[in-house]
Amino acid sequence: MLASAVIVFREVLEAALIVGIVLAATKGLTGSRRWVAAGIVGGLLGSAIIASSAGALSEAVSGMGQELFNASILGVAVLMLGWHTVWMSSHGREMAAEMKRVGHAVVVGSRPLSVLAVVVGVAVLREGAETVLFVFGVSASEDGGKLATVAGCAVGLGAGITVGTLLYRGLLAIPARHLFSVTTWLVTLLAAGMAAQAVTYLSAAGLIEIATQPLWDTSWLLPENSIGGRLLHTLIGYMDRPSGGQLIAYGATLLAITGLARMVGRQHA
Repeated sequence: MLASAVIVFREVLEAALIVGIVLAATKGLTGSRRWVAAGIVGGLLGSAIIASSAGALSEAVSGMGQELFNASILGVAVLMLGWHTVWMSSHGREMAAEMKRVGHAVVVGSRPLSVLAVVVGVAVLREGAETVLFVFGVSASEDGGKLATVAGCAVGLGAGITVGTLLYRGLLAIPARHLFSVTTWLVTLLAAGMAAQAVTYLSAAGLIEIATQPLWDTSWLLPENSIGGRLLHTLIGYMDRPSGGQLIAYGATLLAITGLARMVGRQHA
């Protein structure tokens, strides 16, 4: 539940900030709100279509190499999370500046109002499509069931919309960059935990037979199935009996994402 809440909160907040920038840039322009609303609706409809397609794919492979399917979903989710983190570290400011330029161009009349629907729709669709994939990855790595995942998505959705609205209205004193710094680290740790879980599925499928023995056992101190263990497992990928393969996957993912994000961020500084 917590992992899906973090993912959805991050994605919804990004979309809300983009919408907020466009709204602020076109404030007072007759008809701009309707076009922005049309873009939001279009993006949500597109995301719903992608979600239904992903659900159909999951049902089609149910019972046929489920471990391999789960490992594949997790692998794709890890790659997408890593790419998303690295891309945002270098293009986040550029994207915000572009949204402001589009809004200004519409206000001065050099671009039609319909452009607002397009840029907002594409932004919502992009964040929605990423959310679908990431939540599928989370559901493959968690044992809480669909109800917990849905509840987490609802919490993340509500929190993202609320915080985005407060930031737009200037009621929240926390700078957006600090919020994204915290969520970036949470998402990076989630990705590392997913990579370790993918190794678990591959081992269960018999595709990995090296470094599968537990290196230590802390289940006597903090069992992974306890409340605290589940919380840490969700947030940082905690395992009470980790294997060498799981630790290699975890560490390599963590180093790759943080290293690439810092390198690309310095190049665009």
